[in-house]
Amino acid sequence: MMSDDVSTIRLSMMRFVYLGNLFFLGFNVWQGLITHRGPWDPVRGAAFSFWAALSLLSAWGLRYPLQMLPLLLLQLLYKVIWLIAVWLPLRSAGKSPELTNVMLAGAIVDLIIIPWPYVVSHYVKKPGARWR
Repeated sequence: MMSDDVSTIRLSMMRFVYLGNLFFLGFNVWQGLITHRGPWDPVRGAAFSFWAALSLLSAWGLRYPLQMLPLLLLQLLYKVIWLIAVWLPLRSAGKSPELTNVMLAGAIVDLIIIPWPYVVSHYVKKPGARWR
């Protein structure tokens, strides 16, 4: 069984993050999508659409935490990229947006709950699917 590689505590922590995505992220994002008036700025609209999709897909993570692990990897990567590409230049200019604490805390939580030995064995060392 796939989950034998990962402890029950780790699976529970992963489910807790999926649940947070589903409810906390989902509540804020879907409320913003539903109540938004007028045309969207395309980039802001893309961000809201991405987060809405992430919140919905996180529901599957409650049942299948390991199979939905790429969502957590994606979540970690976009937060780390934001910290490097957005926050660092702002910080060097003497500014720090409110979103910084959320992104930093989220990245730390993702780093802690992602089962890295599982990632290495199933996404790095495991042979990929054949092309033909």
